[in-house]
Amino acid sequence: MSQPSTPSKLIAHYIQGRVAHGSSARRQDVFNPATGAVSGQVALAASADVDAAVAAAKAAFPAWADTSPLRRSRVMFKFLELLNAHKDDLARMITAEHGKVFTDAQGEVTRGIEIVEFACGIPQLLKGDFTDQVSTGIDNWTLRQPLGVVAGITPFNFPVMVPMWMFPVALAAGNTFVLKPSPIDPSPSLFMADLLKKAGLPDGVFNVVQGDKESVDALLVHPDVQAISFVASTPIANYIYETGARHGKRVQALGGAKNHMVVMPDADLEQAVDALVGAGYGSAGERCMAISVAVLVGDVGDKLVPMLAERARTLKVKNGTELDAEMGPIVTAAAHQRITGYIEQGAKEGAQLLVDGRSFKGAQAGPGCDQGFWMGGTLFDHVTPEMRIYKEEIFGPVLSCVRVKDFAEAVNLINAHEFGNGVSCFTRDGNVAREFSRRIQVGMVGINVPIPVPMAWHGFGGWKKSLFGDMHAYGEEGVRFYTKQKSIMQRWPESIGKGAEFVMPTSK
Repeated sequence: MSQPSTPSKLIAHYIQGRVAHGSSARRQDVFNPATGAVSGQVALAASADVDAAVAAAKAAFPAWADTSPLRRSRVMFKFLELLNAHKDDLARMITAEHGKVFTDAQGEVTRGIEIVEFACGIPQLLKGDFTDQVSTGIDNWTLRQPLGVVAGITPFNFPVMVPMWMFPVALAAGNTFVLKPSPIDPSPSLFMADLLKKAGLPDGVFNVVQGDKESVDALLVHPDVQAISFVASTPIANYIYETGARHGKRVQALGGAKNHMVVMPDADLEQAVDALVGAGYGSAGERCMAISVAVLVGDVGDKLVPMLAERARTLKVKNGTELDAEMGPIVTAAAHQRITGYIEQGAKEGAQLLVDGRSFKGAQAGPGCDQGFWMGGTLFDHVTPEMRIYKEEIFGPVLSCVRVKDFAEAVNLINAHEFGNGVSCFTRDGNVAREFSRRIQVGMVGINVPIPVPMAWHGFGGWKKSLFGDMHAYGEEGVRFYTKQKSIMQRWPESIGKGAEFVMPTSK
């Protein structure tokens, strides 16, 4: 079983059922964000390595596609059993390479497991429709068949959950899969590959290529890759969508976000503050569903902002291995620098900086953390829509408060933003909740729920520039994305009349 890497260990690819070091000598350091120490190196694939992974998947596809859905489901059931037995191992890997606190990492693994549970029901999910006697002596039915080789390109912030948005449904539907995870936290991908093999998945059905843009571009143009699933920032999602579609692929590219939480004057303020702190600073704000803007309606800001500032100042920012930690480090030094730049920009633009996370030092996080990528929570008040900290995705522990006079202004503010991933409204008023749910131009809506990530059978996806493509991830839309519908009409010679027919067939 794969284990978290050591400085001497190379985190390699997984092709045709075994670890493969690949043809490229390019390597990238993998860090422990809490300490800043190099914990290993990851191989960066060349296009030849992508070719090898796709070739393995292509060779494995015919037999896997012909395997009955029930037998494929049994492999998923065994994989589920193994995941439950090793979920803490996966969580420890996430904490070691991403930095999020261990309890949050456990939650990530659990949400991924829920997709596997959904995929175990694939025999029911692949059922088609049948019409007897659609015309005299003719029956018509539909079925769904797998696409072939499909690929997933996944981000650093959820190295277990986001891949499991993709490959369990794709594999259960009869496809073969090539995963290209983030090189920032690559170890969980090999661990999951090991578990799939132990679950009885045939060699070549699931492959992993570690890498960067070179491997991404190789997947996008490869003629044998039929579909691409992607999650990361909007500019790259747009690039993935346009490039993949231009090369004839089905593409599902989930992009960035700027998630708002509206707090109405009648909201329970303690609950609202709890929600904003957890959703804004959890996982150091490195979530595409993190709340990064609090929209404070009427006079609620005067009451809520002081409470929020106090909570932001007293966040338990610690090494993620500490079980009472509420927030861990930033994932990389480069990300830390980028977030710092946004805080500087917000202050220059005139936002009121109430809590400055830049003052937090690594030594405060615990022993050995002084060289880690540490930052505390940051809180801005009186942010306006013209400011960059409002318009752009920061992807860090920075919460901006925007004040509006009424509910209508809050809705118009959110609907005018280019992103439409997730949104929340805290209120006691049922009519406000109903109107908000209907009129807001955002794909995932929470009413008194700060992070409304849909459950496994519903599907995940935003609107506007948060999603490129026509289908959401996982759920029944995920089944549709990874399959193609075929319609079959059938009749037998005894029911066929004599003579050629030259008119458009109609029901008779």
